[in-house]
Amino acid sequence: MTFPATQIALMIQGRIEGNPEAAVTSFAKIEEAQQGQLSFLANPKYEEYLYSTNASVVIINEDFELKQPVKATLVRVKDAYSAFAILLSKYQEIMQHQLSGVQQPSFIAPTATYGENVYIGAFAYIGENVKIGDHTKVYPNVFIGDGVTVGDHCILHPGVKIYHDCIIGAHVTIHAGSVIGSDGFGFAPLPDGSFKKIPHLGNVIIEDRVEIGANAAIDRATLGSTLIKQGAKLDNLIQIAHNVEIGSSTVIAAQSGISGSTRVGNGVMIGGQVGIVGHIQIGDGARINAQSGVSKSLEPGKAVTGSPAYDFTAALRSQAISRQLPELEKRVKELEALVKQLTPIP
Repeated sequence: MTFPATQIALMIQGRIEGNPEAAVTSFAKIEEAQQGQLSFLANPKYEEYLYSTNASVVIINEDFELKQPVKATLVRVKDAYSAFAILLSKYQEIMQHQLSGVQQPSFIAPTATYGENVYIGAFAYIGENVKIGDHTKVYPNVFIGDGVTVGDHCILHPGVKIYHDCIIGAHVTIHAGSVIGSDGFGFAPLPDGSFKKIPHLGNVIIEDRVEIGANAAIDRATLGSTLIKQGAKLDNLIQIAHNVEIGSSTVIAAQSGISGSTRVGNGVMIGGQVGIVGHIQIGDGARINAQSGVSKSLEPGKAVTGSPAYDFTAALRSQAISRQLPELEKRVKELEALVKQLTPIP
């Protein structure tokens, strides 16, 4: 598909400098872009490429001052990075809209229903009493268990597995290999030292506009629901245990794990490789630095780092002092020597 600069500017409310008829068919990084491609400049570290790029159209910030002429047609916007993200999203929507219908072989149970303009890829399995909303894309090798509900405009990438009775809202994206609704890690110790598996009879509820990365695992609740609230964003390789609640617009980076029955508030930011124990509460707006180990509840807005995690500002002070330890040791030894010289011999 071809998009002229005028159409691009209209979609992102931009102002054109250069040829309004310049057309693009694809996207590329500014240092690699060729004629017929669209790119952007948001980070000043890449400014040099603006003057040498072969891109036909480049999106830049409205307050950016050119130091020399450019070949590309420019589209000035308030925030080039956000505008480029909007264009990528619109392009993806257009391309995905072209996918529709049911590919064979696939299995759709007689009691399953799906809406308009739905795509179901080859080797997908749709169980009994499943409900799939309008404009949802189910890619090949997806498993959707009995009684699952999937809302409108969802994207289930290849190999996603959704166990029975889970509920997926609208505009949800789940990337390849993720598992929703598997049993939690629940075992009761017995007198003989063995463990008895605890059945997990609950489900997982994922609200609207959630995105889950590849190879994540979200366990079903023992009773009730494991809940991912609207707008939350989960990276790849994340473990969410049974009965956990993740608040609205919370973001969690890769390789983090949250133990059972913990409540994470709204707007929380969790870095990569964070571990959080079970049965605690993380307050709204908390910030947890990468590789932290959180062993107790955090109040709203708290920023922590380290393992065990503690106050972020205090941690920075401790790190600053630790870097001075060699010099401090030298000074202590000098002071000890001076004290010995000043101490009278009995």
